[in-house]
Amino acid sequence: MTIRSAGILLYRAGSTGELELWIAHMGGPFWAHKDEHAWSIPKGEYLEDEDPLIAARREFAEEIGTPPPPGDYQLLGVFKQPSGKLITTFAAEAGSFQPEEIVSNTFPMEWPKGSGSIKEFPEIDDARWFRETTARTKLVKGQLPIVDALVRQLREEPNDGEPAPTRASGT
Repeated sequence: MTIRSAGILLYRAGSTGELELWIAHMGGPFWAHKDEHAWSIPKGEYLEDEDPLIAARREFAEEIGTPPPPGDYQLLGVFKQPSGKLITTFAAEAGSFQPEEIVSNTFPMEWPKGSGSIKEFPEIDDARWFRETTARTKLVKGQLPIVDALVRQLREEPNDGEPAPTRASGT
């Protein structure tokens, strides 16, 4: 059985015009002390007969604690992860999006492992804007093709005469 997830990648032009991405740090003890390749786009599983954009909006709200901002959500594609999971991803420009706090849903897990004690952990414990180059070092490696697709899409789309966000060379 193929596991399907739907997610949203928000983007904006940073203060110097560089592309910035909204990504989230995965919660739980496995990810607690990891930063590099420990972040993800907000996403979650959905059923095959469910509309992926509706699912992506729901999952975003569950993981971030606030609904995704209004916007023109464009399908970036379906991306196969190393695990075999398929992530249907949508992107939208969201320059002013900044929730006051991140309040994620939780999941139960035996912790410490083998203790018999079940604890609740947030699916997401942080989320914020990062320059594209920094986001590439933080995102799990299987999601880097999502960023590549967004960059390609932004280069191809006209945007009312405004220069498109460009890739930054630093962090």
